[in-house]
Amino acid sequence: KVKEVLSDGLQILTFHNGTKKEIRADKRMTVISFSNGDIKKIVPDQRVIYYYADAQTTHTAYPDGLELLQFPNNQTEKHYPNGTQEIVFPDHTVKCLYSDGLKEFFFPDGTVVKVEKNGDKLVEFSDGQRENHTAQFRRREYPDGTVKNVFCNRKETKCSTGQVQIKDEKGNLILDKKL
Repeated sequence: KVKEVLSDGLQILTFHNGTKKEIRADKRMTVISFSNGDIKKIVPDQRVIYYYADAQTTHTAYPDGLELLQFPNNQTEKHYPNGTQEIVFPDHTVKCLYSDGLKEFFFPDGTVVKVEKNGDKLVEFSDGQRENHTAQFRRREYPDGTVKNVFCNRKETKCSTGQVQIKDEKGNLILDKKL
């Protein structure tokens, strides 16, 4: 390796493989430039910022354990020390993955989707409608109180007016009455 010390105290170490390490005089910041174009910076607040040249991706590791990834398409990912991950897509959709297996999606239109570890899904639409999906049924609840349930062998609709309809799996009306 070759070591240079500049008049301002900056040290530059150049290794035979082309890697360069620059250390500020106060030793609070270090920049390593690799021959493949990658750059690693250790900054005064102890963040480690690594830029992957080929992928054009930046990975920042914070002293508290938080890791932030920034991709060239404007997607970002935060990986928290507790195992939670938050991904923000270019369209501003947010996906949260929790260590207990819960997944949450927040869409730009206000729709929220929660998926439990067992696969049960709850969809909350911005207009107040809610949908619940389980292995046994799908249920849609409307703001006016109407509820539609879909089972493997029938469909049930309970209107806010008290009207109840039940249809078989082929769509044939089994029951239509007001309660």
